[in-house]
Amino acid sequence: MGDILSQEEIDNLLKGLTDGTVDVEDMKNADDRQVKNYDFKRPAKFSKEHLRTLELIFEHYGRLLSTNLPVYLRKNVQVGVVSSETVTFNEFTNALSNPVILGIVNFQPLMGNILLDLTANVGFSFIDRMLGGPGEPLDKLRDFSEIEMGILEKMVTISAQLLREPWKNVLEVEPVLERIETNTQFAQIIAPNEMIAIVTLNIKMGEIEGFMNVCIPYMTIEPIIDNLNTKFWFTSMVGSDSGDHRQDIENLLRRVDVPVKAVLGKSQIAVSDFLTLQVGDIIRLERRVDNELDVYVGMYKKFSAVPGTDHDRYAVRVTGVYREDEEREEAAGEAADADA
Repeated sequence: MGDILSQEEIDNLLKGLTDGTVDVEDMKNADDRQVKNYDFKRPAKFSKEHLRTLELIFEHYGRLLSTNLPVYLRKNVQVGVVSSETVTFNEFTNALSNPVILGIVNFQPLMGNILLDLTANVGFSFIDRMLGGPGEPLDKLRDFSEIEMGILEKMVTISAQLLREPWKNVLEVEPVLERIETNTQFAQIIAPNEMIAIVTLNIKMGEIEGFMNVCIPYMTIEPIIDNLNTKFWFTSMVGSDSGDHRQDIENLLRRVDVPVKAVLGKSQIAVSDFLTLQVGDIIRLERRVDNELDVYVGMYKKFSAVPGTDHDRYAVRVTGVYREDEEREEAAGEAADADA
């Protein structure tokens, strides 16, 4: 049944037709309904609400990557969600470059896998950084060696394990990296015409920038697809957030690498003597051979130790621990000696 117009609306309409402000042809065209073709080969299984919820989940995931990756790369990393879309699996694999880094992740307890696609330039930057380099990608891409694949497997495993927390508001998942493929032909986890959701994240490490694509097949998350809405997501998040993150912070801090050095001794020499040093010259230190060494953690002296060997490597055995009050007293004494 059409809308019933009031007398005032009828009068305004007749007035508009009389003075020409209302066009009859426009009114006829306005009645034509826009028909949108439905492609049965590309069914719309993911709604906009589903994609929006996935973006919220992976925005949280991006923050976790930005926090955890610098622990291993020792360099600032920024990760953010760029876009989300639905395509067929065949379209996704055809768009991948060569070589490719595809991490096949078992998304337990759900039946099926998801894919973590990392661009090659980011992968080579991670490898260069893990091996002590500045984190520069290769000028010309090539296949990965076995050693490089081992490093990449560690980084992708870390990335897969970080999926637990963002998804816990929807489902408690236990993602496990099954394998890494560099050829798309060996990563056919579903039929080519199956629909998938792709969430694209931008990874920036210094001047290097690349993408990580998370491929989520519909058939994998079909049992929980009704939970992928913002109302359910926020409700679960509020109910599960205890507000106590002390243990999480402690666990992150325990994985932070800190430099440790044992100082044999100190000495002062003239610049002229330093410039003429030759192999075999002896520099006299202020310590005796039988004196204990100072062991520094970062910039702070924390332990006393005696030198030795462990198999074929130099080592020290800790003999004492410097307390915080002892460090302050010693620092004050050194400052007084310097002033004198």
